[in-house]
Amino acid sequence: MAWQTLVSAEQVAAQLGDPRLLVFDCRYELARPEAGREAYLRGHLAGAFHADLHHDLAGPTSPTSGRHPLPDPQVFAARLQRWGVADDSLLLAYDDATSMWASRFWWMTAKWLGHRHVAVLDGGMRRWLQLGLPTTTDPAPSRPAGDFAARPDTRAYVDADTTQAAALDPQRRVLDARAAERYRGEVEPIDPVAGHVPGAINHPSSGVVAADGRLLPPAELARAFAQTLGPVAPADAITMCGSGVTACHLLLAMEYAGLSGARLYPGSWSEWSRDPARLVARGR
Repeated sequence: MAWQTLVSAEQVAAQLGDPRLLVFDCRYELARPEAGREAYLRGHLAGAFHADLHHDLAGPTSPTSGRHPLPDPQVFAARLQRWGVADDSLLLAYDDATSMWASRFWWMTAKWLGHRHVAVLDGGMRRWLQLGLPTTTDPAPSRPAGDFAARPDTRAYVDADTTQAAALDPQRRVLDARAAERYRGEVEPIDPVAGHVPGAINHPSSGVVAADGRLLPPAELARAFAQTLGPVAPADAITMCGSGVTACHLLLAMEYAGLSGARLYPGSWSEWSRDPARLVARGR
């Protein structure tokens, strides 16, 4: 069985007990960062570690950075090794339901650091509980340090200048994963300026999942991305959002739809909007 991109709860249940499997609970709430840890302590998949967005999946911020900058790749690779990650490990990430937070773990480990066996639990904890599958409050067992050899790919992400150039190039696309009202600049609950990168196209990440939180079928996703990509190849696309998290959700959905190769702008709107020299567009 291929252990990549997306796996079902049934597949995971059948794999529990495999010594190669390492599970990561990525639940998080933007408005209450401690909520993810609290949910983990109330119950999680057996053997799961808690991977916190702030402490594990992001680096230190600065006055000019986005809210969730990438950590130093060697620091993150060392963290994975302390969790026991080896080159042949099967890594599973999950969150509450939509895979939005888990997709950040998937992108960082699979697309950025080059681990070959990383998957997201489709439908997350919601789907797991719907099927009556077991959870535990036991802490993750200690494991010997893993031998994962990270191979950071600097081509997997881009900076603000590259994003600006791509957004104005008809042969490339910048897809903004934020909600439509934030993209249009009608509201901005978090970042200092409302609006979007001039030339970027809105593709809300909320549109890649069904009502139950599972990703839409690949063919349906491919049709939706065809509307925003047009004739542009996935490799010529960049995804962004507020802080480089839901943009990974788009990348996961594109991968699932067979549209590999798009890159991430990690700083996203939270970085862009902190630079007064950057142009801002509003409306459609």
